Amino acid sequence: MPALPATSLWARLMNVFVTPGEVFDEVKHRAVSAANWVTPALILVFISWVGCYVIFSQDAFRHQVTDAAEQAAEKQFQKMEKEGKATKENIEKSREMVAKFAVGSAVAGSLVVGVLAAFATPFWWGLIIWVVGTKALKGTFPFMKGVEVAGLANTIACLDALLRILLIIVTGSLFASAGLAMLVKNFNPQNPLHGALMAFNVMTFWVLAVRSMGLARLTGASFAKAAAWLFGIWLFFTALMIGFSAAMQAVGKALTTRSGG
Repeated sequence: MPALPATSLWARLMNVFVTPGEVFDEVKHRAVSAANWVTPALILVFISWVGCYVIFSQDAFRHQVTDAAEQAAEKQFQKMEKEGKATKENIEKSREMVAKFAVGSAVAGSLVVGVLAAFATPFWWGLIIWVVGTKALKGTFPFMKGVEVAGLANTIACLDALLRILLIIVTGSLFASAGLAMLVKNFNPQNPLHGALMAFNVMTFWVLAVRSMGLARLTGASFAKAAAWLFGIWLFFTALMIGFSAAMQAVGKALTTRSGG
């Protein structure tokens, strides 16, 4: 194969959107570069933190968080009052505490999740790409090449984060996304079906397609074969998480019913 011309980091990040195959050909034939996954991670953290500030500086979104937290805790408060485990005065103070800390907890959680998503995703998906690529597809490449592919694919995730922020601001819903969840009028994050709809996001599929292209170029396998593996693994873990969430809610309802009876 003729030597590929070296491109700048920013050119690679932009080309992921239009010619990802060429980007990953360059990754395959050049020395490992940490900048290929660190830079998208830092951009993703920056976007998520700025978005967090913009969203939670608005009273409408702060009220959404407070209302959701109060609704989630209300059943427990009613149970405590019914069983005589707390007085009305104590429960009212508890409600005030929930309202007081709900927004702060949501902001802290968003900041932490932003960092974890940015820096853990390249290694998690890099591991999947490396294992599938070297074991199932019989390719030969180091683990960090998989991390580079997953990291560069996170450039699409940066666009996804920016799009989510804009959709949240425009729609006034904290759960807005470029997926089937937009079809749900009153989105409930505790509803497993709603969670499943939120998982089916056009931006998620784009990221998976770009990762699949990277896996195909690293191994020499067809894009269809690489995509079948990565989309299949994503579907398996997504179904597992939705099923686990549904099971935990069913257990919680059963325990509540038993103690109430």
